[in-house]
Formats: sequence, structure tokens, C-alpha cells
Amino acid sequence: MSVKLEAITHGLWAATAPEAPVTAVLYGDVRADVAVVGAGYTGLSAALTLAEAGARVVVIEAREIGFGGAGRNVGLVNAGMWVMPDELPRVLGAVHGERLLTALGDGPKEVFARVDKHNIACELKREGTLHCAVGAAGVKELSERAQQWQARGADVRLLDAAETRRMVGTDAYAAALLDKRAGTIQPLAYVRGLATAAVAAGVDIRSESPVEQIEAAGDQWCVTTSGGTVTAPRVIMATDAYTKGPWEIIRKEQVYLPYFNCATTPLPPDILRHILPEGHGAWDTAEVLSSFRMDAAGRLVFGSVGALRGAAQGVHSRWGRRAMAKLFPALKGVGFEHEWYGWIGMTDDNLPRFHRFADGVVGVSGYNGRGIAPGTVMGRVLAEHVLGKLSEDELPLPVTTPQEARHRAVKEVYYEAGAAMLHAVEHRF
Repeated sequence: MSVKLEAITHGLWAATAPEAPVTAVLYGDVRADVAVVGAGYTGLSAALTLAEAGARVVVIEAREIGFGGAGRNVGLVNAGMWVMPDELPRVLGAVHGERLLTALGDGPKEVFARVDKHNIACELKREGTLHCAVGAAGVKELSERAQQWQARGADVRLLDAAETRRMVGTDAYAAALLDKRAGTIQPLAYVRGLATAAVAAGVDIRSESPVEQIEAAGDQWCVTTSGGTVTAPRVIMATDAYTKGPWEIIRKEQVYLPYFNCATTPLPPDILRHILPEGHGAWDTAEVLSSFRMDAAGRLVFGSVGALRGAAQGVHSRWGRRAMAKLFPALKGVGFEHEWYGWIGMTDDNLPRFHRFADGVVGVSGYNGRGIAPGTVMGRVLAEHVLGKLSEDELPLPVTTPQEARHRAVKEVYYEAGAAMLHAVEHRF
């Protein structure tokens, strides 16, 4: 069963991704070794790992494969998290902090390996990413970030203004951090490719099947939808910021940060030679950041904080055209062919969480806008933990109890309204 993804939520990615594997609604009673709730990066990475180890796996998805953040993001395959590398050991402790840095520092490599192994057509580019410095504060931040990663042996380098100008195609930035570990993909194509590989490995994916209840039945768990049940001794919760129903605390533990992307029509060769000429994905250090990268057809994908709904839709779209033209004057007058948006889940400390919701029910969430590589890694980690290959003492995150984010509702209103107000006036000329 296939459902057409909504244009405003998936835009260019829905228009250019290969088809997802055919799936069906859950009807009747099904038994499995592991039930996975959520068909995004984490859930499908977990399911694929489990199936390759011989487990019977059923994935239950409320909407369609990649409907949440996996199908809406900009497609930057980044290493690490938003926070500075040295901050992780301070927050998580030396053991978990360094484990997480290693796991997520190698995250892009794990994504690339999945793509190669399963021949996933997702416009993968391995050239790296550019984190661009806005002002002196941005240069200072990136210099510190470069030093901290380099101390851990990471392949990163701080570029000066001239190198940045050449590799980005604008003189707006004083420096940039080149991370050669990273890259870009077509994000919906990648998650659909994971699903195709999972199905080929024997995973049973049931879409359009929102979970209504998860309850213990002896040494088993019964996952119930309106059409049927999945009974399994183990459950992996992989719904992250789009969680509804049982354990909705996963969603409430995170503050919604809206993020939108707009894509131009394919640009002519004379312009493509000068904007991100080596194929890097990029974003900047501004508090209300901007991101930009090219797709395989030469469209510039340009994004920032904001929700494309109501009156704000036009505000953000107009701002995008102004901001894009300010960075790249050759694009003045160029419009957008696609526009879409989604929600980033932000935890209080901007780090992910590993939760044991009950005996036999685990999950990782809170990727803070870094879902592609961390989701792939943590899906594999969850599977190895469920299989008994990775003990609780060996996890890259401590096991914590979920708690609602502080001042969540107020912050969400502030972020959405504040971005719209800023974009209404910024870059007017």
C-alpha cells in the first residue's frame, strides 16, 4: 500500500526519490521476535540489523516510510552533534561521552557503508560539509570546534576567508570548517532504500497503522493498532519527535523547532560552476541558521528555521529568495520549485537519550537536527542491545528516564513566531 506524501511536508524529496517498497496495513495478529515502532532511520536501521542476524521483525509505522523527519530534512550527513566535542564528556561523563563521540564521529562512514552494501540510490556525495562562520563569533566557535575534533584525530580543517569563498561561492563568510568525514544524500531516498533492504532481508513493514496501545502479556508485549496486533518479547520505540500514542513522553521530552527547505529549479552550468562547486553541503553559525546544498539535478536547496504554514509560509518563502540572492547575487530573481518543512526535536542539553521504557522496551531519540547518521548508528546499537551483543554497560549513552522538556510549550511558540518575525524583515533590499 502506498500513500502520496504531502507536497508541503516532503517537497523535492517526494518528487525525486525512488518508490518505497510496497507495504500493507496491519490486520490480524502477528508474532515476531522484535516489534519496531517507526519506519525512519532508527527503526529501519534497527530492523535491518536484526533481520540480518536472523530475527523475525515487524515494523509498525503510523503513516508511510520516512513520513517524519527522515523524509523532510536537508540531507546533510554530519558527524557528531551540535554541541562542542569537549562538552559531551562533561555532560555524559568521560566513558559515555567519549563513546558517543566515537560512534557519531564515525556515523557518516556507517551511512555510506549501508548505501554501498545495499546499493541504495540516494544521490550520495562524500565530499564533506562546510560549517560557515558568521562574524568573529562564528570564526571563534569553528576554530574551537576544529581544535577539539582534531585532538581526536578527525579529518576536519578550518578554511580561511579565501578558501571559504572559493568552496562556497560567496564572500559572506570569514571562515568555514571543512569536515571530510561528512556528506549529503537525498534523505527520503535513503530511508526508502533502507526499507527496501530490510524487506529483502525478511522484515515485515506495516504502514498506515498507528499504534494505539502497548501492554505486557506475560513475558511478551502486545502492540495494538486499530486493525491488529504484533506480539513480541522485545519492542524498539523509534518514533522520535513525531511520537503519538503510547510513550508520547518521547515527543514531550523534546522542544519542536520548525525547519523549512526550498529548492530552486535546476540551475545552468555557468552558475553551478561557482556555487558549492565541489558538491559540499553547507550551513552557517547564525543563531537562526541557514543551510544550503545542491541536489543531483543542480537545484539549490536552501533552508532555515520556520514552519511553512499560515501567513508565515509566504514570509519564509520571500525571505528565502532574498537571503539566497544576498549570498549568491547570480540567483537574484530565481524562484523556488519546491517548498516543504518539518520538526526538529531539541532536548534540553541538545544530546540524544537512550531509554528503557519497561523491561523489553527500549528506544533512542532526541537527535537535535542530526538524524541521518545518529539515527543509522543508534538503530544498529538498539538492535545489537536487543540481540544481547551489546550490554547496558557497553552502550554509548547512559540509560535515562524520560522527562518533559522544561518550558516546552512556551519555547515552541517562541521559536516559530520568532523565526517568522525575523524573516519578515531580514535581508530586505
